[in-house]
Amino acid sequence: MRATSSVMIGRAAETGLLSSALDTASRRSGRAIFFVGDAGIGKSRLAGECAYRAYERDMPVLRGRATSTGLVVPFRPLVEALSSRFRAAGTPTDPELDPYRPALARLVPEWRQGPSPGYPETVVELAEALLRLLSVLGQEHGCVILLEDLHDSDTETIAVVEYVIDNVADLPVLLLGTLRPEPGVALDLVRSAERRQVATVRELAPLSDTEVRGMTASCLEATPDEVPQATHERLVDRAGGNPYLIEILLADLLDSGQLRRTGDRWQAYGNPDAAVPTGVVRSWSRRLDRFDEPVRELLLCAATLGSQFSVSVLQTVTGFDDRTLFSHLRSAVEASIIAPDGANPDRYTFRHALTAEALVASLAPAERAATARRAAASLAAVKDELGDEQLQLMATLQLAGGDGHGAARQFAAVGRRMLTAGASGSAVILLERARSLAHASDLRGVTESLAVARAEAGELDTALALTAELPPVPPRSEAAEQRGETHVRIAWAAVMAERVDEAAEQIRTARSLLGTAVRPEQEAALDVVDGHLALLPGQVPRVQQRSAQDAARRAAAVAEEHHLPVVACQAWQLLALLSRERGFDEADACLERMLAVSEQHDLPVWRVEALVRLGANTFMRTGDPARLETARTAALSLGALVPTQTVDGLLAMNAVMRGAWDGAHEIIERSVAASARVRNLGAHRYLLLASAALAAHRGRRRELDRALVRFRRAGGEESLLVPLQLGLCRAFAALLEEDRGRALADLDGSLAWEREHPSFFYLSGRYGLRPLLRVLDGQDGRAELSAALESPGADLAWNQLFLRLADAVLQGREGDSAAAARSVGSAFADAAAFPLARHLGLRLTAGAALAEGWGEPVNWLRASEEYFYGAGIQPVAAACRAALRQAGASVGQHRGGWDRIPAPLRTNGVTPREYEVFVLLPERPGNQQIARRLSISPRTVEKHMASLLSKTGRQDRSALCDFAAEYAVEAD
Repeated sequence: MRATSSVMIGRAAETGLLSSALDTASRRSGRAIFFVGDAGIGKSRLAGECAYRAYERDMPVLRGRATSTGLVVPFRPLVEALSSRFRAAGTPTDPELDPYRPALARLVPEWRQGPSPGYPETVVELAEALLRLLSVLGQEHGCVILLEDLHDSDTETIAVVEYVIDNVADLPVLLLGTLRPEPGVALDLVRSAERRQVATVRELAPLSDTEVRGMTASCLEATPDEVPQATHERLVDRAGGNPYLIEILLADLLDSGQLRRTGDRWQAYGNPDAAVPTGVVRSWSRRLDRFDEPVRELLLCAATLGSQFSVSVLQTVTGFDDRTLFSHLRSAVEASIIAPDGANPDRYTFRHALTAEALVASLAPAERAATARRAAASLAAVKDELGDEQLQLMATLQLAGGDGHGAARQFAAVGRRMLTAGASGSAVILLERARSLAHASDLRGVTESLAVARAEAGELDTALALTAELPPVPPRSEAAEQRGETHVRIAWAAVMAERVDEAAEQIRTARSLLGTAVRPEQEAALDVVDGHLALLPGQVPRVQQRSAQDAARRAAAVAEEHHLPVVACQAWQLLALLSRERGFDEADACLERMLAVSEQHDLPVWRVEALVRLGANTFMRTGDPARLETARTAALSLGALVPTQTVDGLLAMNAVMRGAWDGAHEIIERSVAASARVRNLGAHRYLLLASAALAAHRGRRRELDRALVRFRRAGGEESLLVPLQLGLCRAFAALLEEDRGRALADLDGSLAWEREHPSFFYLSGRYGLRPLLRVLDGQDGRAELSAALESPGADLAWNQLFLRLADAVLQGREGDSAAAARSVGSAFADAAAFPLARHLGLRLTAGAALAEGWGEPVNWLRASEEYFYGAGIQPVAAACRAALRQAGASVGQHRGGWDRIPAPLRTNGVTPREYEVFVLLPERPGNQQIARRLSISPRTVEKHMASLLSKTGRQDRSALCDFAAEYAVEAD
């Protein structure tokens, strides 16, 4: 007779909630649900019910569980969840997942291709990769990810869960988590999500007396009325409404014969106060006594290893051969005590965590400690073959066996390895555990490592407090060197957090510890941090930046000499940043050296960083995106989402400037939302800026205004991108509306902002478009242009086009027509990659050439008119036609253009010329404004307006403008 219920009792509200959530997930409306309750209350049964109902709907299910052994294993539940799906179903092949495969390979070993490239994915990058994977899996029917026992989970998993909670709403995904109501980061997260209304939380209550009777009847395959009253009262009294305890106590009653079926009824026997165990521990102790001694020993050893245990580790501890081991495991499985773990063939799990706890508690304290010592010794014998998880288990067993100091050393060693691997959150947990157990002789080193882990986990204040507690060490001693390295690492974390005062204090402390006899390699590491500190905005005068450059150059040389490649890469990167204000050649030379060092020493992260910076410089100097594409490929091969999104922003802007507008839109769409989710704010703002530039360069004012609203909401107007917003977006939009005064005002605003906030952005118009417009207006002369030509910004091909055209205008005014013509030809040759800028330059320069009689302005105007007409930028095309007429040149008529007119308007007889007026009406301009933008007379505008009113059937101008706005929305 089984002692388990085949049906779920008392959870109708929870199962209804799950059914509703599964239905909404299948309709691409995701939810996060958490069940909170004590051990044995039924959380896993509900998770299993959710999985069953999902399978019925043909929804993929990923199921993982945190370990209850106290071991800290980063992403353990996620690894198990993904393995549970892909070990059987195989890995998905969707191209959409290609950028995320390297990151996901950290969770799914089967996805690894060759050795790991060593890129330390951030938790946010990994979380975004998981979110994309879940979205792909659920694109047909929705999908479910079940994460159980989150109270035992590592901090990295909790961070990923938080990210999924915050971003699951519009995805076909149901996240179901279970946890106990124990204080900790998991419960804090769930309560916070509930308060923010981004998750549904249900606390599972104990079963009522009626539900206890119903569950007992289900276990006995009887009706509720057939349950003996004495048995019912005993279960109500002892189990407290906990389903697991009901089953365990009921199983003991059956096994001991105190509950038997006699004829057609169940009957209770014995004295409940004397013969029946008084708790679960005694119940399990009695059950163990019924097994053979080897099976009993195996179960006790397994329980000592935790509620989930590795078969290979269990074999090491027990010494059983394969045949004996698996024979005993089968006996335990048949007794419904343990079960194979479906997600891992080497692992078994107790049917409930309380089972392992009860088995261990059934031992006397001395026997419990002896069992733990024996298991720890068995693992220590093969220590070199153990991974981090097994080493933590060994430390846990050492602690249970009474060797706290040995456990502390082992926890500290694993914690330091996790810190090196980038799992700073898990490192903090292990190092805190080690610190609480450490011998006095080990405490200093453990505390120093913990301070670094806290700093790199973003807890800088806690790290500083820990260093303040450290006892002094003798200057210039080995201990002082170790302490100094600790302060340098914390200083770097402070620089990355832009905590200037704290970073400077850490550097001063490190220098005082190391004394005057600092080794060159130590000085190099200090100088690199000092130099990056000098770059923080508004903190250090330029003269100190020049001093930092000298120190960085020395640091680079020393680092290479002493085989410190990471420090060398940091130094060359710093030099590139510091030297860029003097031009690109010197900066590129530093980056090329950084690239060579990273490739020589197989540092893939630093190689990507060098490629991104080199690609950005090449794109700005020549307009060629090839090196940026190489950088993106390298970033993708590492699964480095943040650098990939940074490159996408640059590629999108490059595509806008090259007139590849469809390509720019595609790049922006693939990365802008993801960059916001992973909080890659720099890349996100730049992508939004590229979106605004795309609208501006297509002459679409309404789209530009909407894009700039998004840019402002992302904090763009408090960033160093403001000059580009004014010069590359607003000024260009004004020029494409033939509003030169407004464009020059935007460029003046950009220059004023840059003077208050110095930066190295050279595409703001300060070094190209603005000098040209001022020369055309007669405001600047040769001296001002020469100053612009001598700046580093003049190296950019984009800027060179406008500067050479400005030079041509001045040469024409000076009477040197031949030189002016050569300057124009040189400008056009170098700007072949930028068709819009080239034709805009032609249109702007043609007026001066016509007035002063040099060059080929008529041909330039015709070429520009053809380009802008084809691009749908009618104000400039119309201005070119007007200028041709004023020059007495023939103006070719475009018999085409009908294809741009929406079919309903075309059917009503609206002509291409009338449609040019129609597309301007959403902005509700006056006739004079329309006339200026299309370079036609106000009288012609009046005729077109009258014709449009007649052909569209609108009663007045306001109704016609509303009608045009509706079409504009549909077109968008």
